[in-house]
Amino acid sequence: MMTPPIKPPPIRFRFAPKKCLQAVQWMLAKVNEPLDFHTILKTAYFADKRMLNKNWRPIFGATYRAMNYGPVPVEVYEMLKCEPYYLSELDLDDYPWERKGYRVNLTDTDRLNEILNPKGLSKADMRFIQEEFERSRWMNFDQRTKETHQNDWIRGIQRPDSRMAYEDMIDDDHPHREEMIEDLASIGTRIVF
Repeated sequence: MMTPPIKPPPIRFRFAPKKCLQAVQWMLAKVNEPLDFHTILKTAYFADKRMLNKNWRPIFGATYRAMNYGPVPVEVYEMLKCEPYYLSELDLDDYPWERKGYRVNLTDTDRLNEILNPKGLSKADMRFIQEEFERSRWMNFDQRTKETHQNDWIRGIQRPDSRMAYEDMIDDDHPHREEMIEDLASIGTRIVF
């Protein structure tokens, strides 16, 4: 009797709150007006997924949940809601934005040049964030939702905890898909973003 092959553990990453902080500040400074959660959350998702498929790692390493209106990077959502979890790690007393309903507005406007040129994000990170932010901004809510209801979201919504798997975010036709899954499952939480 043959034993079935051992399935690798799910791919997990350690969330990078400093990158998230800088990316959200950059988006808010770029438009200089309040932004809705949906635009920011979908920008993070699109950028993470593109970076994963191109460079074998996401930008933020968030935990994704398949929710009614698409993937939600849980930690990014918590930060947008101004939850205090990450403040000590960020060495902040408060977030540099204020939340009003489902929108956030930048409150730290004294450092715009620094915010618009974040040092904690690589050139590749910024390229994907910029491109996906522009794409997300010009889509309406329904378009963004439809765009994110792909196979990775479908598989996530079918799990009891609605967790989306990074394995499912890797394109099915990626030439190194199986190798990526094996490598990232073994080293994902040790990668420093």
